[in-house]
Amino acid sequence: MPTGEFDRPWTNPDTALVIDAFADNTIVWDKLQTERRVVAIIHKSTIGTTRIDSGYFARKAEAKQRGYLWGSYHWGLTGEPEAQADHYIDTVKPEAGELISLDLEDATSDELMDAAEALRFIKRVKERTGRFPVLYTNHASAKLISANFRNTDFARTPLWYARFRSSVSDFPTGVWPTYSLWQFSSEILVQLPIPGTRPDIDVNVFNGTIAQLKAKWPLTSSSA
Repeated sequence: MPTGEFDRPWTNPDTALVIDAFADNTIVWDKLQTERRVVAIIHKSTIGTTRIDSGYFARKAEAKQRGYLWGSYHWGLTGEPEAQADHYIDTVKPEAGELISLDLEDATSDELMDAAEALRFIKRVKERTGRFPVLYTNHASAKLISANFRNTDFARTPLWYARFRSSVSDFPTGVWPTYSLWQFSSEILVQLPIPGTRPDIDVNVFNGTIAQLKAKWPLTSSSA
C-alpha cells in the first residue's frame, strides 16, 4: 500500500503547494493568498520555437510583488529541441532563483517532444544556464523513460510527476527514486480546490514542507 509521499500528502498542513497556470487560468490574488501553503507559482511561458504565453510577464510581476516563488515551463513540440531551448531561455531570461522546466507532455506523441528530443533540450538548457531544468511528465512517459533512459541526464532533472490519483503504488523508480513535485489536481480530478482559482488550475504538492521548499527552490542548482 502507498505511504508517505504517495498517499495524499496534500492533507498534511505543513506540506507545500505549488500552482501552475497559463494565461486563461483566472487568479483572484487576494483570495489565493488565504491558502498559506501555496508558496510558489510555475507559469507556462513558451511553446515550440516562436510562441509565448500572453499572460506570462504580467503574472510574473504580480506574483513576485506578492511574495510568491516563481518558475516557468516550456511546452515541448517535436523537432528542433535546441532551438526550442534557446527560445525558452531567451524569452524567459530566468534569474538564479527562478525554477525552469520542460513540459514533456507525452513522450510517445508524433506532434509533441519525445524523450530523445527532451534530452537534447535538457542539455542545451544546462549549457545556457548552468543548471538542469525540472522535468514535467505523466506516469506513462515517466515509465518509458525509467525503462529506456537510465544513466542519462534525466537522472539529473528533478521530476515533476503528473498523476491524478489520491495515492500511487506503482511509481516507476528506474530513473527517479521519487518525485519533487506531484501534479495531483486539475479539471481532470479536482482533489483540492484552491481559493481564488477555478477548478481548471493545476495543483501540485511538493515532496516536503513549506520551509523545505523555500530552502530548495528553484529545485536545481549549478552543482546538479
